[in-house]
Amino acid sequence: MTSNARYLVLLRGVNVGGKNKVPMSELRSLVESLGHTDVVTLIQSGNIVFNASKAVTPRSLEAAIKKQFKLDVAVIVLTTAQLKKIIAANPFKREDTATLHFGFMVKKPDAAAVKKLDGERFLPDAFAFRGPVLYVHLRNGLGRSKLLPYLDRQLEIPTTVRNWNTVNKLVELG
Repeated sequence: MTSNARYLVLLRGVNVGGKNKVPMSELRSLVESLGHTDVVTLIQSGNIVFNASKAVTPRSLEAAIKKQFKLDVAVIVLTTAQLKKIIAANPFKREDTATLHFGFMVKKPDAAAVKKLDGERFLPDAFAFRGPVLYVHLRNGLGRSKLLPYLDRQLEIPTTVRNWNTVNKLVELG
């Protein structure tokens, strides 16, 4: 990542079901204490947008979060340009955006592991990978789908999921 950039950061598994509580005001203060500016959070699921004068890495943020909140959480770091490309690469362009979700993975899944996945059993839900991003079309909604837990178990790659509206709002904030 380049310096003097606007970063979009996604935390995995915070403020979900009353677990891993991270107050957004405290998260903003933490990010500011690291020297970052114009810090904004979006909803309670761990979305942070900020400017940085030096490169930002997932590891540096993970370490700061662990020290401050005593939590081991995966962190995904993107720029606005990267997130725009991810949106443009959406393979489900003809589907209702209310049913689209993005899974941001800490690394690209192994091609052999992806080939072994049995998506047919989860129809009408569907998924596709583009690098370390999982695109998911969940016709009956996120809460009813068994697809994401299956993919999580099979791939064993920390992944944080955001819906279409949240991802687009992050781009606007970027």
